Amino acid sequence: MHFFDLRVPLGWLFLILGGLLIVNGLEVPATSDGVSLGINIDLIWGVVLLVSAIVCLWFARRFARKRGPGKAPAVEASRH
Repeated sequence: MHFFDLRVPLGWLFLILGGLLIVNGLEVPATSDGVSLGINIDLIWGVVLLVSAIVCLWFARRFARKRGPGKAPAVEASRH
């Protein structure tokens, strides 16, 4: 994988934060601040972040495979 691809660190960040929110959402009682109108906000946003992380990491891996090992990303000159 290319180290300068922003999708990799963002994917890992979303994965860790989403996992923490899911764990917190599962452990929180129904009368806690994390529950609003009977909806567990931490659990829902944890799942959203987890899905976002999987998408980011999948796109980064797909791009790295498409580019191939040892190849630098192509930079196109703008033609104005």
